[in-house]
Order: sequence, then structure tokens, then C-alpha cells
Amino acid sequence: MSKSTRPRPRSPREVAREVLEIEAAAIRGLLPQLDETFDRAVELMRACAGRVVCTGMGKSGIVMQKIAATLNSTGTPALFLHPAEAIHGDLGVLIAGDLVLAASYSGTTEEILRLVETIKRLGIPLVAMTGNDKSPLARHADVHLRLAIDKEACPLNLAPTASTTATLAMGDALAMALVEARGFSLEDFALLHPGGRIGRRLLKVSQLMHAGDDLPKVHLTTPMRDAIYEMSRQGLGITAVVDDADRLLGCISDGDLRRLLERDESLLKRNAGECMRPEPKTIAADELAAAALERMEEHRITSLFVCDGDKLAGIVHLHDLWRLELF
Repeated sequence: MSKSTRPRPRSPREVAREVLEIEAAAIRGLLPQLDETFDRAVELMRACAGRVVCTGMGKSGIVMQKIAATLNSTGTPALFLHPAEAIHGDLGVLIAGDLVLAASYSGTTEEILRLVETIKRLGIPLVAMTGNDKSPLARHADVHLRLAIDKEACPLNLAPTASTTATLAMGDALAMALVEARGFSLEDFALLHPGGRIGRRLLKVSQLMHAGDDLPKVHLTTPMRDAIYEMSRQGLGITAVVDDADRLLGCISDGDLRRLLERDESLLKRNAGECMRPEPKTIAADELAAAALERMEEHRITSLFVCDGDKLAGIVHLHDLWRLELF
């Protein structure tokens, strides 16, 4: 080919755009392939009394490790079994009650096919994800999920790209369908994610609130001079007003003080009960930090009082949530 007819090299951005378009098309192409077999796969996985054992070779294996991690983090016990290691001794990890979720785009991966006999002997259900419903793996599976794509995103149409993207997307779809089927809640999620930013967002209000001596509170008859001192002492810009039984009756904030002073210069001659704002916003101690943040944003406030029934238990401030880097 002469220099004048040689194709112009594509820019990296042009290549990236084509890759993304092909992989997006591969995921969209899964929609018409969804049928009742997906429902059967989810039901088998939901009914699994043991672990979902994910397996795959090469790039598919890496994807299956991620799917196992997603299942674990959303309430479905799972592990990854390398098929090559399995046939050299690791098959012992499979026990009655497990389910195997296998991925092989061709459906002919030798290492996975060699597992089938043991899987069947143990009576373990096999859910397979392949691009060929006539492949040996598809035929041996109890449920086969078809993941056919038009082409790989690789310019040579060789490196697993769109096919592994489709596999990952289907694995996520299975995991999220199981979240719905199991009724997996935000509280369940919190128990499995105690660390990192997710864990911080899922801390309970009880773990963040100021209580005891750190809780700013005064009584109905407390002189306003002392109420202002209490607000300053705790540094939260607010104080609760309670009765003798520690029932929350109202609050006084820095903003309330400014508004009161504009109307009444004799403020210091009054008591907290005369100056308080009734019905302050509250939250329960067992609610999540994320819920506290949402409520503060909704009402455009910086503090929430924490109550156990009608009794004051603590206070959580916006600064407490800032320190968690929830924003």
C-alpha cells in the first residue's frame, strides 16, 4: 500500500470512543437475550444453602472474582474457585449445598468442563454464562444465561473486551436481582461494610452523637444568661430545653438569639422556657449517619436532637458528619 492510500492512524480518543460504543452495544444486546432462564438462575442462587462458587479462566476468571466480591458485599455468600487449581486439588472446597456460577464465552474452556463431572456427582447446581447456547458448558448447565455479542472491542477482534464487559454486567444483574429477592436492606449493607467511606456513611447516629456532659441542655426555668453560657460551653451553637424528666420541649440556637435580641432587649431577664423554639427536629439513635445528613439538608439546619421516645439522649451536629467526609 502506498503512503498516499495508507489509512490515517486513529487518535487515542477515536479508539476509545469506538471501544466504549462497542462495549455499550454489548450490554444493550443482553436485554433481548433475557428470558425466564434469568429468573430460574436467580431463584437457584437465592435458594442456595451454601456458597455461590464463581469460576472462570483468564480474563473471565478475573471478572468472576469481582462478581464473587459483589455477591459477598450484598448478602450472598460467595467465593472464587480457579478452575486450573480446582483440578489439582482445590475441588475439595465444593460441598453439598453450594452452587457453581461459571463463565466461559466460548463454553468450551477445558479446565471448566473438567469440573462438570465433580459438580454433577455432588449434586451441585450449575449456572453457566456463555455466548454459545450449543456449547458443551451450556448443555451441561442446569441454567444457561446467553451472553452473545456481535464483536469484541479489540481492533483485532481477539482480546476479550466486550465479552468480559457483558459477563460483568450480567453478574451485576444477578447480584442486584438477589438483593431484591432477599429483601437485603440498608442496615444489612451497613453490617457488611464497616470500613471506608461506605462504612462511615452507614454509621449509626448513636455512634456520632454528643451525650452526657457533652450534650448542651437547660431546663425551662434556666435564666437566659445561663442558657447562653451552656451554648458557648459546648460550642455547638444550640442548646436543648428539657423538663425535669429530660423530655425535649424545645431548643435555642445562635440564630434564635439574634432574632430574639432584635425584638426584645430585655432577653437576659427571661428564662429558657420563655425564649425557646418548640418542636425541634429530631432523629432516632439507631438511624444512619446518612439519614441524619439528609434530614439536615432537607430542613437546612446544622443540628439534630437524638431522642429515645420523648426523652433527650444526645445531639448530632453537621460538623460531626463533615469529619466523616460524607460530602
